[in-house]
Amino acid sequence: MTAIKTIIMGAAGRDFHNFNVIYRDNPGYQVVAFTATQIPDIEGRVYPAALAGELYPDGIPIFDESELPNLIRKYEVEDVVFSYSDIAHENVMHKASAVLASGAHFKLLGCLPTMIKSSKPVIAVSAVRTGCGKSQTTRKVAEILKAAGKKVAAIRHPMPYGDLAAQAVQRFATLDDLKKHKCTIEEMEEYEPHITTGTIIYAGVDYGAILRQAEQEADIILWDGGNNDMPFYKPDLNIVVVDPHRPGHETSYYPGETNLLMADVVIINKIDTADGEAIDDVRWNVRQANPTAVIIDAASPISIEDPSLVNGKQALVIEDGPTLTHGEMTYGAGMVAAEKFGAEDVVDPRPYTVGKISETFEKYPDIGTLLPAMGYGDQQMKDLETTINNTECDVVIIGTPIDLRRVIQIDKPTVRVTYDLQEIGSPTLNDVLKPYL
Repeated sequence: MTAIKTIIMGAAGRDFHNFNVIYRDNPGYQVVAFTATQIPDIEGRVYPAALAGELYPDGIPIFDESELPNLIRKYEVEDVVFSYSDIAHENVMHKASAVLASGAHFKLLGCLPTMIKSSKPVIAVSAVRTGCGKSQTTRKVAEILKAAGKKVAAIRHPMPYGDLAAQAVQRFATLDDLKKHKCTIEEMEEYEPHITTGTIIYAGVDYGAILRQAEQEADIILWDGGNNDMPFYKPDLNIVVVDPHRPGHETSYYPGETNLLMADVVIINKIDTADGEAIDDVRWNVRQANPTAVIIDAASPISIEDPSLVNGKQALVIEDGPTLTHGEMTYGAGMVAAEKFGAEDVVDPRPYTVGKISETFEKYPDIGTLLPAMGYGDQQMKDLETTINNTECDVVIIGTPIDLRRVIQIDKPTVRVTYDLQEIGSPTLNDVLKPYL
């Protein structure tokens, strides 16, 4: 039997996981390449032999997604497996059309075959879009579990942008571990809040090996999802966050709608800052899609260190990068803080950008006057620092999940925005977590 030649389309996360659990030791398939998108500078690399298994002694090359039609023809590929997240349903079919026109099958893998079963209870936090509020939800769940005396290991959706073999299994218990593992800003944004609240967090590339290690020190596994991807582990309780600032997106993005349909609990977040009609629309859509899910209303109230530094000032607002780019949000916590605390104006950073930050604005022109905290590598972090310090402003509002001042030097007055999940009324997370306490 001839192995089916296959390409996996991805963005350095779900693609590697799908390979590991479905294709790695499967002689019925020959994965000839990965293609990559969204992540700068990842093409031209190789998924290493140490992770690829015995069938791939030379590893598997990674190409830019723009090369996909030529790769299909060059390698006589039969199957193309779509393996990344937070993309509009219509755009998924545009990708499918290009693949079909090039002569290959277009495949989506099911959730259950790609979910690993744990020996410990798994509570998953996912979302319908990037930037809905998974991070504060996951922190809240961890806080409740730990207060009940449970040992919690959070496992974060992958963001392996460096040495893939060295990143196979990563454990973060202290801030020094972030430096040890050479984390990007995007990684630190997700890991640091767990570390500072005393939760052990794992991440990496091989999520089977990660789970086996985490199970050794945890009573409960907490899946901390990325973008709007599906959980990598089979959840015993599946919590999904929706965002009334983007009504309708809960049923029009892949695989966010899948998450909504699978949810045991749906959290309607940001109720304190969203339009009432939009909240009603989202609630209606959730009820139509998943009438049995428990719905929790919640807010993510913000605070800053010194409101007097913002009031009446010209402010540069820095927001979480992925929320603005593939999350397509036009504002985040930083902009909410600028308005709430009386900034006179928000400074447009675009005249001051350099290098890879300029490239980000070219790729995502709808970002507008906000500065995304992009830092996928040393050069991009340096360009972010230069852009901030170039910008003529009175104060820098940092709306990112981490304190950027810890990793880059800012030569202007700064205030950091913080936010936590706050349930409104009942039911609450305590209510739905009772069976695990």
